[in-house]
Amino acid sequence: MLDGLRQFIADIVSPDAKADRHFDDGDYRLAATALLVHVVSLDGEPTPAETRKLHSLIESRFQLDPGTADKLIASAMRVEGEAVDLYHFTSVIMRSVNEEGRLRIVEMMWELVYADGQVSEFEDNVVWRAADLLGISSRDRIDLKHRVAEKQAELPKGPWGTADAAI
Repeated sequence: MLDGLRQFIADIVSPDAKADRHFDDGDYRLAATALLVHVVSLDGEPTPAETRKLHSLIESRFQLDPGTADKLIASAMRVEGEAVDLYHFTSVIMRSVNEEGRLRIVEMMWELVYADGQVSEFEDNVVWRAADLLGISSRDRIDLKHRVAEKQAELPKGPWGTADAAI
């Protein structure tokens, strides 16, 4: 929220700030990354494990080099800070991505939720709402949640008690 306020003020001071975006507002990758940024921001400042997982997911799933992934995440942070709801992002995804791709986006959301080893009810609720807006059935959403939780439980534990060692 505070980042959104900072961006709003920066846009007033420098109207060209919006022109600095590297990804178009209609790009499904920007919309998906904004959802992921929203998920990692729900319980406060993202942990190092969440940040590493976000970068890893963006690079591998969208086949981006680290620099381009950084630009995408920065753009997503800006648009997510300006958003009033999830609908804008999910509608872009619905227009551009088939069901298999939307399932992968929900899976990515679960991977981020489990990145810190804890699931808050806020995180669970946001994934539920986003999955619903993405046309993903409750059964598929829950199956993805269980699959990701099982994979997370199998990973070796890192120094903070999370499975960050395998990220």
